[in-house]
Amino acid sequence: MTNTEKIFSYIDTYAESTEMIYLEAAIEACEKWIAGDEMPRLEDGVSKEDIRRGIQLAVLKGMKQNAQPHHQMTPDSIGMLLGHIAGKLTAGEENITLFDPATGTGNLLFTVMNAIGNNVSASAVEIDDILTRLAAVTAELVEHSVTFYIQDALRPLMVDPVDITVSDLPVGYYPDDENALEYELMPSKGHAYAHHLFIEQSMKHTKPGGYALFIVPANLFESDQSTLLHPFLKKQTIIRAIIQLPESLFKNATHAKSILILQKPFPEMNKTQDVLLAKVPTMTDKKAMALFLQKMDAWAAE
Repeated sequence: MTNTEKIFSYIDTYAESTEMIYLEAAIEACEKWIAGDEMPRLEDGVSKEDIRRGIQLAVLKGMKQNAQPHHQMTPDSIGMLLGHIAGKLTAGEENITLFDPATGTGNLLFTVMNAIGNNVSASAVEIDDILTRLAAVTAELVEHSVTFYIQDALRPLMVDPVDITVSDLPVGYYPDDENALEYELMPSKGHAYAHHLFIEQSMKHTKPGGYALFIVPANLFESDQSTLLHPFLKKQTIIRAIIQLPESLFKNATHAKSILILQKPFPEMNKTQDVLLAKVPTMTDKKAMALFLQKMDAWAAE
């Protein structure tokens, strides 16, 4: 068995041996591992990715047993692509700070942190208590410095501006119209789109010159509220890239996603640079993916 398999087996065996809800038991298994009371027997050289993936497998099993509409995990293939891009955008820099306003279990955030490497810290916001606890025990086991906030991320945040914001944005309407009135992207009629408000909130907490990497609906710029979004992005951000993800990653083409990369303006920056428009090839095509990543690396260097 690989270290990843051993970690999953340890958590799964513990969870199945209790009367607790699976995800609650998974948290308890990780807490015992942290305390040194019980732990998987791992081979030397266990990596942060081994630990993240092992816990991820257990979380995925737990989510299937107790399905909740907001309990969804960003696919590893997308997380690793965002991690690759973030790593290239921060190459050669030290003490990188990250922010995820919709952290969930932290799988996307930790994938990106692992890709960037050492000297990286993060702020993470999540309204769901159990998802935050899962993310917190994972952060401790992979030894990443993360400050967690359990709250509505669209309320005022005590988060300092960061180098990179990364998030798989929650999609849908935001029900708190009174709070949404504080945002430019609140429409004159009806509810605001939560994913629009998350973009606006995220840019407030990104440093000038910093980047925001969002997973967004593929039809983001075609929705009925896009007439508000377009001028906001033009005024408050620089759109650096729109990357279409393969439809094969999604069960239904209507749920297709893209990666939106924004940069927060600063006085000396070049605002006229072209927007990169790209389409990720089928990820099982190794040659096509290698060429695509070369293109992304050249774009990031430029």
